Amino acid sequence: MTETQKTAVVTGASSGIGAATARRLSAEGYHVFLAARRADRIEALAKELGGTPVVTDVTDEASVAALAETVGPRLDVLVNNAGGAFGSEPVAEAKAEDWRRMYEVNVIGLMQVTKALLPALVASGAGTIVNVGSTAGRVAYEGGAGYTAAKHGTQVVNETLRLELYDQPVRVMEVAPGMVRTDEFSLVRFGGDEQKAEAVYAGVAEPLVAEDVADAITWMVTRPAHVSVDELVIRPKAQAAQHKVHRVSD
Repeated sequence: MTETQKTAVVTGASSGIGAATARRLSAEGYHVFLAARRADRIEALAKELGGTPVVTDVTDEASVAALAETVGPRLDVLVNNAGGAFGSEPVAEAKAEDWRRMYEVNVIGLMQVTKALLPALVASGAGTIVNVGSTAGRVAYEGGAGYTAAKHGTQVVNETLRLELYDQPVRVMEVAPGMVRTDEFSLVRFGGDEQKAEAVYAGVAEPLVAEDVADAITWMVTRPAHVSVDELVIRPKAQAAQHKVHRVSD
């Protein structure tokens, strides 16, 4: 990392959208700090990109403080990507522990990382925060109350932060993807049930992939400093709305 090189932190960088975003930002010339819990994955990616791996649990305040210490006094870009969905039960059968986990990572984790790195973003003179939300943060659907509540939280934190930082040299933006097929998201949500995970994308010829969202994030970040893309909703063409998806049967 050179003294003049721009820097970026990507949370949840061990797979999916996070890993794809780290690759894209690195290709744009950023030195990327790869923050995630799985050391082996981020170490391998850091070696590939020439970045810095930082084992981080965004729900743990001490872990986040260590990330901020590693990053140092100046930071250009923060991509709050760490998140997740756990379970798909209706409210009447919901598991409180799943809801707590979703709120902790999607909302509390986002807050803790932003709070810890905000001084460094301000110090850059033109900092950028991109929070990775979801179309679930805009539209409710059956079986998704815990996740939609958490992602509505992501959206509201994003909106509030923009108001609070209106006079600071930091842009606050959100990308809200619809259906994205990654290796782990649906598999984690359904507790490792591959059949349920595959059913989400059944018959959808071209769902979004992680690289599509990474491309959108990189476009947002690389706009001129006076341009703020407040919200960018991105879906596959096949998904007209949460409940309306074009599926082709075999």
